[in-house]
Parts: sequence; structure tokens; C-alpha cells
Amino acid sequence: MSTGIAADPLCREHDTGPLHPESVARFDAIAGALEDAGLWEGLVKIETRSATEAELGLCHTSDYISLAKYDILEGAPELATGDTAVCERTWDAALRAAGSVFSAVDAVFSGQADNAFCLVRPPGHHASAARGMGFCVFNNIALGARYAMKQKKIGRVLIVDWDVHHGNGTQDIFYEDDSVFVFDTHQSPWFPGTGTENETGVGEGKGTTMNCPVPAGAGRKEFTEVFEGKLLPAMEVFRPELVMIAAGFDSRLGDPLGELKLVDEDFAYLTKLVMEIARKHAGNRIISVLEGGYNHSGLASATVAHLQALMG
Repeated sequence: MSTGIAADPLCREHDTGPLHPESVARFDAIAGALEDAGLWEGLVKIETRSATEAELGLCHTSDYISLAKYDILEGAPELATGDTAVCERTWDAALRAAGSVFSAVDAVFSGQADNAFCLVRPPGHHASAARGMGFCVFNNIALGARYAMKQKKIGRVLIVDWDVHHGNGTQDIFYEDDSVFVFDTHQSPWFPGTGTENETGVGEGKGTTMNCPVPAGAGRKEFTEVFEGKLLPAMEVFRPELVMIAAGFDSRLGDPLGELKLVDEDFAYLTKLVMEIARKHAGNRIISVLEGGYNHSGLASATVAHLQALMG
């Protein structure tokens, strides 16, 4: 398998300060670990670009886009909509984070790579159509899904979110949309307090949201049960044409913002399960997008394990 990487240094310009959990040190820890593990040379380097404001409209309201731009460029310390620290360079970084996912979609569908990993920040899965929160400005993975459907003329996308926190923004964006299946396993009860099993979508989207909350202390056993027992059978029916992973590594043992117990080998195993879905239904096409993970050494080693699995 050929694996691409979209890792634009502009994403480092989103400066939340050295004491903030979602700091530039996360980007540097992953990049350094990929180099140290000897993986960097084997990755296909994807040329990235910035998303346009029109493209942000694939998922976000014009009012929210304008508000976020105003907050950031006027020097506000955080978004008016929620707990997301920003600086004046955050606008450029956020546009490049979303655009990096678009570039990864283009690379995978053109055959430049079989799958791809997007090393981006700020993260995205808590951002809904009209609100940034939880360290997130724009919903990178949701935008990528909509971009793929529009530009590549595909009809069904699977998003698998294994971050310790429920991806409430992603769920909200696709809650009435039967073309995107959102599978989310996360610690519960935990921030942001959403993602119960009975949240399954409404209207045309009924049945294409699947939440599998797990308690504090859960690890490979609980994740394997829901991936193998619920996700795999559901995909035999849904049959996605593209698979996307909201790759949050704060579900790893030792993360300061989570209480789950996955280890590096578990992320590799979960990655291989998702790769099997992509092999059967999506022509091996996977786009993985970084979300959480705040223990720098754990984030780095888990990402290495994830990339090693993607590279086959």
C-alpha cells in the first residue's frame, strides 16, 4: 500500500500557547516520530493548499465563517462560540488544515496514494455547522467528506471516529444525511456529553449515525467488540465508497484528557479492521485526519503504529 501524508508547516502557526493541551508540540512530536521511525521517506508527500471560504460553506454557515474570521483576525484570544483558543495566524492554519484534507482526497482518488494521513491542526470534529468549540474551528473531516462527494461524484462515505471525545460536530452536520455514515466510539460520560446509543440520526439520516460509548477504563476488548460486532456488519449494508478516520489518539493509555486504555498495537489493529472495510467496498481508499491526543510521546507512538498499519 502507498500512503500519502499531508503535513503542512502552516498548521504550526496556530499558536495556542505552550501550556494549552492542543499546542504546536503535537505537530512536532508526530513529525519527529515519523522521521525517527524511518517512515517519513516511505510516505508520498502530498502538496497541500488552503480551503476557500466558499468551500467552507460545504459544511458551515456563512454567518459562522464570518464570525470565526472576525474573531481571529481581530485578535480575540478565543472564538466567541466556545472553548477554542486562537491567534491571528489561526485563520490561515485553519484554512490550510481543511485544504490539506481536500488535497489528500485528490491524491487518493487520482491514484497518487492508496490512502493518506493528514497531520493537521487545529482539529475539527467538535465544530458544527454554526459553532466552533472543543479546540476546533472548522470540521476538517466533514468538509473532506462533502468535498469528496461533490468533486469525485461518490455517493457514500464512512467516517470512523475513535477519539476519546464524541465527535458532536461531525454528527450534527450529517445527522439528517443518509450518504455519510458516522460511527463514533468514545468515553462516556465525558466531554461534550453527547453521543448516546439512541442518537442514530433523523429523517433521511435515520440509522446512519452509530454511537458506541464505552466507560472509563475501556480498552481493546470493548473497542474490538463494537468494531467487529457493530461496524463491520453495518458496512456490509452501507458499502462506503470512501472511508475516513477521525484519528484521535487521546483514547490512548496515559492521555491527560482521557481515561481509556488503548495502546499502540490496538490502534494498529483498529486501523487494519478499517482497511478491510476499505478493501472490500472502497477500492482501499482511506483518508485519516488527526484529531486529539495530548500526551506527546503517546500521541507520537500511536500515530507511528497507525501509519505503519496504513502502509501495510
